[in-house]
Amino acid sequence: MFKKIMKGGHRKPSKSDSAENYAFGPPGSHKPGSVVVNHASRPVLKAPEQNCSPSAPIAPPPLSTAAVEPLPLLRDVPVSERQSLFLRKLQICSYQLDFTNMLKTVREKEVKRRTLLELVDFFQSGSGKITEVCQEEMIKMVAINIFRCLPPASHENTGQEVTDPEEEETHLDPSWPHLQLVYELLLRYVVSSDTDTKVAKRYIDHSFVLKLIDLFDSEDPREREYLKTILHRIYGKFMVHRPFIRKAINNIFYRFIYETERYNGIGELLEILGSIINGFALPMKEEHKLFLARALIPLHKPKPVATYHHQLSYCVTQFVEKDYKLADTVIRGLLKYWPVTNCQKEVLFLGELEEVLEATQSAEFQRCMVPLFRQIARCLNSPHFQVSERALFFWNNEHIVGLIAQNRHVVLPLIFEALEKNILGHWNQAVHGLTVNVRKMFVEVDAELFEECRRQYEEKTAGAREVEDQREMTWKRLADVAGEREEGIWLQSN
Repeated sequence: MFKKIMKGGHRKPSKSDSAENYAFGPPGSHKPGSVVVNHASRPVLKAPEQNCSPSAPIAPPPLSTAAVEPLPLLRDVPVSERQSLFLRKLQICSYQLDFTNMLKTVREKEVKRRTLLELVDFFQSGSGKITEVCQEEMIKMVAINIFRCLPPASHENTGQEVTDPEEEETHLDPSWPHLQLVYELLLRYVVSSDTDTKVAKRYIDHSFVLKLIDLFDSEDPREREYLKTILHRIYGKFMVHRPFIRKAINNIFYRFIYETERYNGIGELLEILGSIINGFALPMKEEHKLFLARALIPLHKPKPVATYHHQLSYCVTQFVEKDYKLADTVIRGLLKYWPVTNCQKEVLFLGELEEVLEATQSAEFQRCMVPLFRQIARCLNSPHFQVSERALFFWNNEHIVGLIAQNRHVVLPLIFEALEKNILGHWNQAVHGLTVNVRKMFVEVDAELFEECRRQYEEKTAGAREVEDQREMTWKRLADVAGEREEGIWLQSN
């Protein structure tokens, strides 16, 4: 046993570890000079944690102007010295600079920017592999730069009233010229064909991924766009992280729906999920169906749904296209969260409902058509012309018209009264014209059913009128009796 352990301790170098495959020569062939590299096997002194969200990384070294000096280019030094130079460049890029004052440390900022740009170009040019030591230090440098306390939103700690997220001014991070290059370097590292996931997952671990997801709350849309691309690439390349990423995104959605109703990156996270859902295998796992019912459908509830509705609608439609049996769940979910007073939100819901119905089969349509067309009837009579018009556009969709025609004996009685009210009294001419066209369509499909519905409607109208007349007569009799009694009391008093 001892001999086996001794043999296992010295791995035989493979062909892939030859010096020509590494930009800096084979691992362990160079001394990093003055740069101290902390390996996992060595005890590391950690800086005190800061009480921030996202969690603060290890504090960067204190800034010294003498430390931030231009270094020679990697391509200008011998291969044997590149690892040492690469690590020194990473140390320069680890220094935090103050961007609140653009006139402060200008030279250091330019040196750091050029160094980052060189590292990005180095990866982009495919100059070769980098050693595990360099990979570890590079991810540490990335963490120091991007994992930071995000500035408070404009409504926080200012005494201002909470405003509509669409009306708020976008905050652009002043350090973006450097942050962009750091994100670009991380992206190049993740997508590089030379990056071995078995090695990289030691550094891009669950903690790193969770902090990365926390950054989606950044107000800067440029940062969220980079985060979206990087997280999507990590999800595709690191299969071990997939369930963890889905769970982390779920937790953000739950907190947004049931607690805060404020989060800047919901749209970007939904874009990633749209691509993920598209790749789900069939039959669909129960976990994914629960995600639809517990997270995606309730995301229709928060007030700022308009800011991310396009991406949300795409995700929901993807589920129905993958498994048509989910149509009933989705439609009933939309009806549950249907807006009552927000007309613009109603228009969005109607658009999404049409997309879902396009992927709905007859059996699922029949399960939910009664509550569905009761809601559509209310939309047809909406005084807001865009709501009424959007509901009438359903009859421009051939698939939906086919479903309605197959089930016209149920659908027409539910909406006939709404159609007649629009023809008799809707103020908008476009809505009036569209209603007439829908009415003609039903007459052409089944004139006998249409006449039966009209007869029932006239009977109902006549009955309602008779009830109203009786009510008026009753009130008139009560008024007469009250008047006679009052007159009698007056005569007695005199």
